[in-house]
Amino acid sequence: MLIATEKETERAEHPVDVVEQLAATNDWSFDRDDEDEISISVAGAWTEYHVAFTWLPQLETLHVSCAFDLKAPERRRGELMSLVNAINEQMWIGHFDFWPKEGVAMHRHGLILTGGAQPSATQCAALLDNALQACERHYQAFQFVLWAGKNAREALATANFETKGEA
Repeated sequence: MLIATEKETERAEHPVDVVEQLAATNDWSFDRDDEDEISISVAGAWTEYHVAFTWLPQLETLHVSCAFDLKAPERRRGELMSLVNAINEQMWIGHFDFWPKEGVAMHRHGLILTGGAQPSATQCAALLDNALQACERHYQAFQFVLWAGKNAREALATANFETKGEA
């Protein structure tokens, strides 16, 4: 059963404005061509991440995606999807997707802001930080599957071991 609620709640501030202010405060390179979306480039330890915050008014949700390029040969895509599933089994917040046509892997999550709730800069920073940490933690596992020929479980175990050893 779906619960009926009022749609199109008035907001004191556009949720993406909060993210834009956060990006400007942190001197992050960003681009905002649309009222409902902002793109931010963030350098990680392994690669450049492309972060997009998108306001979805019909869902009253601020969606964040953190993507990185992943040129996956056709022969490794099945194992790559097994890796995505194995990673997602361990995730508490958000999930990973692989988009073969675009050649990207991404971590995605949404902050539900129903009833006119406003996101804080702290919440937006936490969304971004969680997405970046997830990508940094699993980037090597993707590389192990694609270029070292490991299966999903081996790649994940190896990446987790190396990540824990570095801490």
